[in-house]
Amino acid sequence: MRGIEGKVVVLGSRGVGKTRLVTSYIKNTLHKDIGPTIAASFFTCKVMLDDVKIKLQIWDTAGQERFKAVAPMYYRNANAAILVFDLSQHKTFREIKSWIQELHRNVQEPMVLTLVGNKLDLLAHRTVTHDEAYLFASSIGATYFEA
Repeated sequence: MRGIEGKVVVLGSRGVGKTRLVTSYIKNTLHKDIGPTIAASFFTCKVMLDDVKIKLQIWDTAGQERFKAVAPMYYRNANAAILVFDLSQHKTFREIKSWIQELHRNVQEPMVLTLVGNKLDLLAHRTVTHDEAYLFASSIGATYFEA
């Protein structure tokens, strides 16, 4: 059985739910009281894909502006990026562009990109349409999901 390692960074503005998405996936549970991330959090998980054992390093970066200067050291050498925005706050969607620019400045190798519109449960407050997000994701070569 083959084994490979990969590094995934989770990026997005403050309060979009990056940590909740990661912890829900890693721990398979929903934690309600999660405070803001300071600089970055690090998680690992193992995934089986066909006959390949994949060990993922998941770096959950802080979205606050004051931590943006140290973010490049967390996503250097990353293989993939999950870009998260809040479906109910259009500003967080627009800010994804600056995260992508930051990735292009600091990551030389091609990356797998995934755009995630989070907080789908706030459907009544939605400000970013599925089509708008999907078209943007396509324009940057990313897949698109809503959570």
